[in-house]
Order: sequence, then structure tokens, then C-alpha cells
Amino acid sequence: MKKNSIELTQEQRLHLEEVISKGSAPARMIQHAQVLLKIESGKDGPNWSDGQIKEAFGVSPATVWRIRRRFLEQGMDDALKRRPQPERPQKRKITGKQEAQLIALACTEAPTGHARWSIRLLTKRVIELEIVEDVGRETIRLVLKKMSLSPG
Repeated sequence: MKKNSIELTQEQRLHLEEVISKGSAPARMIQHAQVLLKIESGKDGPNWSDGQIKEAFGVSPATVWRIRRRFLEQGMDDALKRRPQPERPQKRKITGKQEAQLIALACTEAPTGHARWSIRLLTKRVIELEIVEDVGRETIRLVLKKMSLSPG
């Protein structure tokens, strides 16, 4: 028997067939169930090659490999369901109050030696005034664009 071969029990096979036949599961889960049924290399399994599965279901060989690996390492539930995504850092860099302070700053006179506010100048000044701890030019530009303001 090959190291990466999958042999499903009758109970597992019935569960996979139920997932497919009901059609109420997420599409990815149904597709993974179909792949698991086709890569099974037991006496009742069709033992399809990765190329046959790619042609039949439109999945990449890497996807077939991942499904097989997850089934062998963590079991059927892990192979069928999506893994939870890692926590993302906070998406909003600037709060509403900080946006208002930035807009108020952009509406003031430009500092001496400058004809108008630039994005870089606003970014530097916002950090100096401790409106925000750290922010990039693009964030400042997007806030001003959202408010239909130009720095000059």
C-alpha cells in the first residue's frame, strides 16, 4: 500500500455521498467530498489519478494533494471544511475623529515655506501632532480622496 493512499470506511463513504447528494453544503465542501471519493484507493474506490480528477472537477493537482494530506493528517472533517483564517490586523488605520482632525488640518494654511499642503507634509504633521501614532502616505491620500479634498 502506498504511503499517501486513502481507504475510506463504509461510514465515511456514506457520509461523503450524503454531502454530495443533498447539495446544501458549501460548494467547496461538495467538491472536496467528490475528490475524496475518487482518490480512494481501497477495494471499493475508483483510485483515480490526479490528472483524471483535474479533468473531471477542474481542480489543480496541488488542491488534490492538499485534500489528501489534510485527510491523512487531520481526518475527514478537516479535509472537507475550510480552515479558519488567521486574525487580521485592524483594517482601519484612522478613526472618524482622527479623520476629522486630518481634514481640519488640511483646510488650514500651509506651513511657512510651502505654497500648499502636500500628502507627505500632512503625513509628517499628523504624526508630529500625535493625531495618529504611525500612518502611511497612502492612508492620508485615501482619507482626503474620500472627502473630495486635495492637499492644495
